Amino acid sequence: MSWNFGDIFEQVGKVVPADAPALIHGDRSINWGELDRTTTNLAHQLLKHGAKAGDKVTFYMRNGPEYLQTLIAVFKASMIHVNINYRYVKDELTYIIDNSDSSIVVFDTEFSDRIEAIKSALPEVRLWVEVGAKNSDKKNGDKKNDYLNFEALTALHCDDPFPVRSPDDLLFLYTGGTTGLPKGVMWRHDDLCTILKAGFDGFRDFDGFRDIEQPKDLASHIENIKQHGPGNTVIPASPLMHGTGLMAGVFALINGGCVVTMTKRGFDAEETLIAIEKHQVKSLSMVGDAFARPLLKELDSNPEKYNINSLKVITSSGVMCSPALKQGLLRHNDQMVLLDRFGASEAIGFGTSETTASQGMTVAKFMVGENCKVFTENHEEVEPGSGIPGFIARSAPIPLGYYKDDEKTAKTFPVIDGVRYSIPGDWCTVDKDGTLTLLGRGSVCINTAGEKVYPEEVEEILKSYSTVEDALVIGIPDEKWGQSVTGVVQLVEGQDLDEQAVRDFVREKLAGYKVPKRILSKRNLERSPNGKADYKGITKFAVDSLAQEA
Repeated sequence: MSWNFGDIFEQVGKVVPADAPALIHGDRSINWGELDRTTTNLAHQLLKHGAKAGDKVTFYMRNGPEYLQTLIAVFKASMIHVNINYRYVKDELTYIIDNSDSSIVVFDTEFSDRIEAIKSALPEVRLWVEVGAKNSDKKNGDKKNDYLNFEALTALHCDDPFPVRSPDDLLFLYTGGTTGLPKGVMWRHDDLCTILKAGFDGFRDFDGFRDIEQPKDLASHIENIKQHGPGNTVIPASPLMHGTGLMAGVFALINGGCVVTMTKRGFDAEETLIAIEKHQVKSLSMVGDAFARPLLKELDSNPEKYNINSLKVITSSGVMCSPALKQGLLRHNDQMVLLDRFGASEAIGFGTSETTASQGMTVAKFMVGENCKVFTENHEEVEPGSGIPGFIARSAPIPLGYYKDDEKTAKTFPVIDGVRYSIPGDWCTVDKDGTLTLLGRGSVCINTAGEKVYPEEVEEILKSYSTVEDALVIGIPDEKWGQSVTGVVQLVEGQDLDEQAVRDFVREKLAGYKVPKRILSKRNLERSPNGKADYKGITKFAVDSLAQEA
């Protein structure tokens, strides 16, 4: 059995009703007939303009239909997706496009000035495709100012055959991690699809396509679920350039569903909640408290304004969602299931934590996923219930490694007792019953006086304090301690920091060596659009702030 996303989308496009919605963005709606036609056209036109199977395509766009249209076209043409953070500036953009060996860049017109600034440094890029250009000729695919017009390409029909697709076709996910330059994680279609096939979204009444043996059988599968209406409608609240948002969108579409994207540049809780009711959204994917907090605040402030009863699942990946916020969201829809998914760009499916209105709230507890183990730094397997911290590891299906970086690949994807694992560096303990307690990423683990302190454990306690809205914990170089545990908090609007009171609160719940020696406040912790923390930036802020106090 082998899988390729291009094959899957061809099959799905044949059976989903042409008038069923596929992509919704504000007032715009693209049905499945248009999605199938435009993505096929775009794939053909890229090939006609000199692209070929195996070419890397950089996606430089915010959330919107064009991102997913381009993705499906790239799949159909056997090319490789390369994500890029739209917040990056000149040097960062140049690095990823060059490092990935991208020969095509598809970018939104809002970034045209940045593209102009880096074009000359990227001679290997053969095609620049502009999305949303104004005053351009949309009647043909000719170049204008060296840019191809996206809308024109999607309108041009061609009957040429596509390249032969393979389960070994690749998808790249560039991840910055917490240290070093961004790294391109290489996923085979077959491996990634096998994971999604198991039911990525956690729906109780919809099992993905786990029982389908071959892509050609997808037609009967889609026919069978027609009796339940169109596929599920999903909002990927986090950016599509982040793995969480991308996989949520892909999963919805390969099952004939609909993806709703927001029009605001930053996450807007009001727009999201309105869209949930308007489009009867069943699943929302997000990344931790950076999304959950504004959602709950808007719901609590306007309880009569919104109806979110259509939601069956809210999934948080990459960053945990705090228990208090989960409890608050469930007050507004007690039939939802809230899922925390523990994974990384280098491995999907380390574990899942499920919360419902009838269950108690726990922090960072995950049921260990299939093919997962916990190893010490010396690659010795940790015995469940021993209390010994170790690194979570997953065996196949996992990525091939990092693009053009054999050294980092060997470190992150080691072979242990003849089995190849993915070990991105997340510390945890494993209980006798197989539940994991997440401690934090190893690269930000704090060593203080010989003790290890895992930031996420302390952060969760800080965030539960009444006047703290968000928190990060880092280690500051210290002559006495080696590293001094330091907290940086974002306070609830209108509140002042009582540093000693917060430290006393933490001391009641954690061992003394875990209590931050200092707690600083910052107006905004400036998490990225996908909710991830900038520990490097926060460390610099703390070091500079403490230096000014000295």
